Amino acid sequence: MAVLAGGRSSEHEISLASARSVLAALDPDRYEVVEIAIGREGRWKLGESVATTQSPLETLPVLAEASSPAQALGSVDVVLPILHGPFGEDGTVQGLLELAGVPYVGAGVAASALCMDKDLFKAVLRDRRIPVARNATLRLGDDVANPFGYPVFVKPARLGSSVGISKAHDEVELEAAVALARRHDEKVLVEEFVAGTEVECGVLGNVRPLPIASVVGEIVPHAEWYDYEAKYAAGGSDIIVPARIPEATAARVQELAVEAFVATECEGMARVDFFVRADGEVVVNELNTIPGFTETSVYARLFEASGIPYAELLDRLIELALERHERRAGLEY
Repeated sequence: MAVLAGGRSSEHEISLASARSVLAALDPDRYEVVEIAIGREGRWKLGESVATTQSPLETLPVLAEASSPAQALGSVDVVLPILHGPFGEDGTVQGLLELAGVPYVGAGVAASALCMDKDLFKAVLRDRRIPVARNATLRLGDDVANPFGYPVFVKPARLGSSVGISKAHDEVELEAAVALARRHDEKVLVEEFVAGTEVECGVLGNVRPLPIASVVGEIVPHAEWYDYEAKYAAGGSDIIVPARIPEATAARVQELAVEAFVATECEGMARVDFFVRADGEVVVNELNTIPGFTETSVYARLFEASGIPYAELLDRLIELALERHERRAGLEY
C-alpha cells in the first residue's frame, strides 16, 4: 500500500504530520508501505522517509521511477491519501487514482469536490432538509454584501483548516475579510454567526451497511473562535470527549452526521462539524472528507472513545477502500 502526503495547499505541513502518525501506526507485518509525497510546488519526489525527514520538501518520495504518477500509483494495492485542501481533498487526486485503477481510502471524486465547496455542500444539505447555517455567496465580480448583521464569518468557499477565514464585526472588517478570502478563492461565503457550542462527530463506513457515527466531541477554543492557531498551536483549544451536551442532543448530532455523509455520497471517513444552539437546535457547519489524522486529532480521538483504537481505525478504512473498489469493479462503463 501507499501513503500519499504533502500537497500543494497551505495545509501541506498538517498533511505531513498526519502521514507520520499513520506510518507509525500501520502494522509492518500486515502492510508493505511505500511513502509518496507531493511538494508544495506540485512535484512528486523521491527521497527519505516522511516519518523521519527533517527537510520534507527536499527528500519526500514518489512510489517508483515511472513516466507518470498514474503509472507509479497503478502498481500498489491501495492508496491512503492524507492530503488536505485543494489539489488533494477536492477530488483532483481522487480522479488520478480512479484513472490509475487503484483502490483508495475516503470519498470519491464527486463527494470530495462537493464537500470541499462549502457553497455547494450547503445547497445539497438544504435540499435534503438538513439544517445548515445561512450564507450569502459572493462570486467573482460581486459587490461585498452582508444580509445577516454582525458579527459574521467570511470564508473562501474551497479551503480548509480555517485558512483565509475571518470573523467580521463591522463593515470595515467585512471588506478586509472578503479581500483576504478572495486571495484564496474566487468564491467567498459570508456566513451568519451561530451562537452555541461547537461539536464534532466522526463517520466511518461505505454505502452498506449504514455508516456508523462516533461519540460526539466538544471544541473549546482559547480564542474568540476556532481559527487556525486554535486548531494547531499547542494549547490553542481543548477537545472534551464526550461533549457536554444532553444525550438526546448528542444522538441528534450523530444522526445528522450520518445523514450528511450519505446525502453527499461520501464513503470511508469524514468528520462533521456542528453548532448546538442554546435551545438545543443542531446546525451542520462543514464536512471534512480527509480530517486531520494524527493519533491525537479529533477524528481519531472520537473513534478511540467509541472503542475503535487508532491502528484498528486505519485497518477498517483500508478494508472499506478495498470493498468499494471490488464492488465497483463489477460495473459496466
